[in-house]
This record gives sequence, C-alpha cells and structure tokens, in this order.
Amino acid sequence: MEGLFSISGWEKVWTFRSTFLLGLLNSGRMALFALLLSLVLGIIFGLMATSSKKYLRGISRIYVELIQNTPLVLQLCFLYYALAFSGNSLGIITTGTISLGIYHGAYLSEVVRAGISSIPKGQFEAADSQGFNYIGKMFYIILPQSIKIILPPMANQVVNLIKNTSCLYIIGGADLISVTYSFVTGASTGGAYAPAYLISGLLFFIVCFPLSTLASTWENSLKKRESRTVETQSTLSERMVAK
Repeated sequence: MEGLFSISGWEKVWTFRSTFLLGLLNSGRMALFALLLSLVLGIIFGLMATSSKKYLRGISRIYVELIQNTPLVLQLCFLYYALAFSGNSLGIITTGTISLGIYHGAYLSEVVRAGISSIPKGQFEAADSQGFNYIGKMFYIILPQSIKIILPPMANQVVNLIKNTSCLYIIGGADLISVTYSFVTGASTGGAYAPAYLISGLLFFIVCFPLSTLASTWENSLKKRESRTVETQSTLSERMVAK
C-alpha cells in the first residue's frame, strides 16, 4: 500500500486521472436527474402538506416521516434488490437516481411547506377574494413570494444530494467513490489509497463548497434585508405615533 507522500502513488493517480473525472461526471449526472425528481416530489408533497384537505396532509406526512426516519442506504438497497429479485431491475444508476430523488424529495417537501407557511394569511385571503382556485393561488400568488425563503435551504439540499451519490458504492455504482474504490483495489492500479481518496475528496469539495457558500451568503443576505425592513417599519410607526 502506498502512502500519502508516495511519488509513485501520485504518478499512478495522474496517469489514470480520466477515471476520476469519469466518476465525477457520473456523480454529477445522477445528482442532476435525482434533483429534478426530488424537485417534482418536493413541490407536490409540499403543496399537499399545506392543503386544507386532511387526507392530503396525512399522505404527505407519512411520506416525509417514512423517508426521513430510515437511512438512505437502506432505501437504496431495498429498491435495488426488490426490483432485482422481482425480475424488474432498472440498473444500478437508474435505481440510485430514483432512490436519491425520493429521499431528497421528502426534505424538499418540508422546505416548500415551510416556505408556504411563512406567507401571511392575508395573502391567501386576498387571493381567495380575487377568485383564484387553489392551483392558481399557489402558482401566481403564494409560491412566487415564498421562493426567496425556499431557495437557500434548497441549495443546501443540493449539496447533500451530491454528497449522497457516494451511497451508490454499497450496490457497486459508477459514482466517484465507487470508481475510486475500484481504482485502489484494481490489479494494475491498486495500492495508491491515500492519493486516490484525497483526490476524490478534493473533487467533491470543489463542487460542493461553492454551492454551500452560496447558500450561506444568500441566507445571511435575506436575514439582513428582513432586519432592515423591520427597522424601517418600526421607524415609520414611531414617526406616525409622534405626529
């Protein structure tokens, strides 16, 4: 086994650098499709969670609690082996993408629910008074206002989703971690454990750090803006009282 400072280990990683880039590309591709699926599920179940109908709120709650309180690896294995043993295998990447989408859809639905719940009741009543139905009210009045609240935590979920592509390793996927493992245990490439895993971690960091920084900056910016708005409203109220 070659250590972190082994020149031959780093040379081996450099020679097979396309292997790591391919793993990163696969992880990015899976994350993209899983994100689209999770967005669809997140919006649907988020809207159901804020519905006036009790059975829709119940279905949404069951989905969220079931998914959030069981490990992603367990869900991934269950879906993969259940489909495989029933003769309906979709392949590792497709199964992994679906599992990631369902898992993060539960978290995004909570983000959407929280965003909608933060809108003052007066906005709902104003939309009702204008004759909007439920769908129109949500898409034309409520969701556009809640986007600024939803986006920062959503960016954090995107970062988590990218990192969670590594869970496909458990079923032998083609993601970055699986490719790294195959590299360090390969007959002709094996041994360079420290350099290979360091490069793999660095690639994850290069992708995830800008996104998490963007989410934090965005969130802080929103908090400052809200704080300024509250201060302005307080000042105006005080002036009106003084008059």
